[in-house]
Amino acid sequence: MSRDQFGTVFLIGAGPGDPELLTVKAQKIISKCDAVVYDSLIPLELLELVPKNCQRHSVGKRRDHHSVPQKTTNDILFDCAKSCSCVVRLKGGDPFLFGRGAEEAAYLHKKGVPVQVVPGVTSGIAAPAYFGIPITHRLAGSSVTFVTGHEGIDKKRPAVNWRSLAKSSDGIVIYMGVHNLKFISEELIAGGMDPETSAAVIEQGTVIGQRYIKSPLAKLFERVQEENLSSPAIVVIGSVVDFQVEACSPKPAEVTFPIPI
Repeated sequence: MSRDQFGTVFLIGAGPGDPELLTVKAQKIISKCDAVVYDSLIPLELLELVPKNCQRHSVGKRRDHHSVPQKTTNDILFDCAKSCSCVVRLKGGDPFLFGRGAEEAAYLHKKGVPVQVVPGVTSGIAAPAYFGIPITHRLAGSSVTFVTGHEGIDKKRPAVNWRSLAKSSDGIVIYMGVHNLKFISEELIAGGMDPETSAAVIEQGTVIGQRYIKSPLAKLFERVQEENLSSPAIVVIGSVVDFQVEACSPKPAEVTFPIPI
């Protein structure tokens, strides 16, 4: 099949959970799509925007619950593009930030399928903001690093060098880091980060039920255990945490989140 015989696949970022953080462009595309392929970490409310006669494919993944292999997801997207003119791949957060969006785009492009990316609000910015925590501040340094705390075991390059990050970035925002938080904290301290460095963990940010704790880095894992925080969660480490302005925190959305597996 030639490229003009395929429908277009839109890789759309659904945002961190609050459906009102969906972009206007994303909403317009979702409302006219013929097929939607969606993750588990999106609010159910977003599926109400999908036309009634639209194909729906759930391909949710979570830790220890990989319900649909990535190869199968790729195949589903390709099959949808062969029979539908507008295919939405709806992903939590932003599709190109720790979301395998680039892998799916490359696969589809190789197959001759047109692909467009619609960026989304990432949880690494939004979740702290909903508690008034900025991830940058002119009085707290000039850099911030976004990093995954749960790397794939099949990566061809070395794992994150946490000890190097300890002194190379003024602030660190960690995705999927709760499970490895004890190791991460110990490595950062071993790399020279002050054990008293302020840190925060935000669980299910931007929706009703969101929770967070603040703690010195050395006690962060212990506090998370005490409060029984779990994924999905964002970890923020650095003096930016000290500039929290609780009065500016937006109200979290009342949504069904995440989609049950």
